[in-house]
Amino acid sequence: MTSANSLLPTMLVGSYAQPDWLIDRTKLAGRFPPRVRAKELWRVEPEWLEQAQDDATILAIRDQERAGLDILTDGEMRRESYSNRFATALDGIDIDNPGSALDRSGHPNPVPRIAGKIKRNHPIEVDDVKFLRANTDRQIKITVPGPFTMTQQAQNDFYDTDEEAALDYAAAINEEIKDLFAAGADIVQMDEPYMQARPEKAREYGLKALARALDGLNGTTALHICFGYAAIIHERPEGYSFLPELASSAVNQISIETAQSSLDCSILEKLPGKQIILGVIDLSDKNVETPEVVAARIRRALPYVPAERITVAPDCGMKYLPRDVAFGKLQAMVEGAKIVRGELGS
Repeated sequence: MTSANSLLPTMLVGSYAQPDWLIDRTKLAGRFPPRVRAKELWRVEPEWLEQAQDDATILAIRDQERAGLDILTDGEMRRESYSNRFATALDGIDIDNPGSALDRSGHPNPVPRIAGKIKRNHPIEVDDVKFLRANTDRQIKITVPGPFTMTQQAQNDFYDTDEEAALDYAAAINEEIKDLFAAGADIVQMDEPYMQARPEKAREYGLKALARALDGLNGTTALHICFGYAAIIHERPEGYSFLPELASSAVNQISIETAQSSLDCSILEKLPGKQIILGVIDLSDKNVETPEVVAARIRRALPYVPAERITVAPDCGMKYLPRDVAFGKLQAMVEGAKIVRGELGS
């Protein structure tokens, strides 16, 4: 297996741009990210879809390798959104009669309806990890939606409290992550954007659910927390409303965005001991950054966290970008990391 750079390794947050022949990108961009199944987005007939998704995954792997990334994902080519594929595969979810919940934009969106006890009765992403592992010799990462975010993206018609639902989501995720490590994942990341969107509830029971999801794991874990897809949520706050709280959690790596928000990186001082996945690619701008711009964004973090604790990444998933733009941004990210690495003498 090819090892990552020891200083400022590069990787995706999760998603990469899906090919136009695979998914209807106009439909994708014209709606909120799906929480329930959205099979109408696929441009390939059901009998050929799995084969097409495999081919698209190989293209995503090769693009990451050509761009020079150190740690690869599957690009989430098989997903309609980062969360719905996992969330709708659990027992206790009535996928035929969805509920409704407010998205982080404040608009109602169809969501999974919890009609029974949430349980995982089979692995959901294990085959994805095996496919990724079989098609690259670089380190690999896979993502799963976090328990707090899935609770916020569901209509609870079963549990007395949302906290109970979150803890059962966490137990299902914990089982999944153990299987993902066993299948060959080097890093497993939980996506928890709603911890930023709803910090009060995250403090109330989100950290407890996170602890349950991480219980007894043997492997490198990450957590992604962001301000939402740039294509959907256009305004950025000046800083995170929920981030220092993660310092006491057992998660190894924390993925944050700094590029679009021009984040004050001094907040990173409040995460001692955590590896930082530093978002340095602005996904709201379809112009490709220069390596020098990327290098400047990396340097902004160095007064507050040593380079040895930084992995370089985009702000968030690249799902909504045109593929040529996404690839160009990956190349710039890799070259920007090389510039800073050289300045640091590595």
